[in-house]
Amino acid sequence: MRIPFVKAHGAGNDFLLTRRVEAQCEDFAAAARAICDRHTGVGGDGWYLIDPDPDCDAAIHLYNSDGSEAELSGNGTRCVAALLVHEGLGGDTVRIRTGAGPRELRMRENRDPEYVFEMAMGAPAISGGEIRWSLVLRAGPREVTTLNVGNPQCALFVNEFPSDWIEMGAEIEGHSRFPNRTNVSFVRVIDRHTVEARFYERGAGETMSSGTGSMGAAVAAIARGEAESPVTVRTPAGPLEIRWDGDVYLKGPARIVARGEFIF
Repeated sequence: MRIPFVKAHGAGNDFLLTRRVEAQCEDFAAAARAICDRHTGVGGDGWYLIDPDPDCDAAIHLYNSDGSEAELSGNGTRCVAALLVHEGLGGDTVRIRTGAGPRELRMRENRDPEYVFEMAMGAPAISGGEIRWSLVLRAGPREVTTLNVGNPQCALFVNEFPSDWIEMGAEIEGHSRFPNRTNVSFVRVIDRHTVEARFYERGAGETMSSGTGSMGAAVAAIARGEAESPVTVRTPAGPLEIRWDGDVYLKGPARIVARGEFIF
């Protein structure tokens, strides 16, 4: 079986994009694990299937690299928007139906094959109404902020990134307090408008950046009174811009890097 794909990344968070009509396979989860494998496949944090939609420019379905399904990726949705514009199917405004509902992206820069979009992400929700609460881990209790930005987020604030943050991220992702698992961000506040973050994403593990994770980090910092909008989130792959004005807006790049065919 041959699966055509386009590879793109949003600030280092990389995805494979395929039109569903061209992906004639019976087990999409297995195909996602195979195509996203960085040693025996193409390699990616996730795989998107793209469908036509009567009310949007496209509808998308995201499989994580472990084959699980996700509601939303901010960086990934920008990658899909970049492909649509690159192929002449989108304009200065692109509407995409995600698993968390329709999202609108406005193109701010066009340097084909690289684009910058600002994406309206909707209103965040602090989980349970508690801004700070204690999560018991193997190493002891840690204060966290949990919220939903279209997918679940758990933000843990630190003065310095712990050496075992990846292991801790894996523990939090699968913690019993999160029956559907959660995305995890470790957040270090730099100043009132800047934070630095590391990400352990549900179904993908460590990633170079995360759009929704950056949103979670910025919104949590603002809700805790440690920052104010707009917030620049410094990720290992570069900065993302977040502003919270009722809805949250995410601004960042997306670049198309390859096109090919995966033999599955």
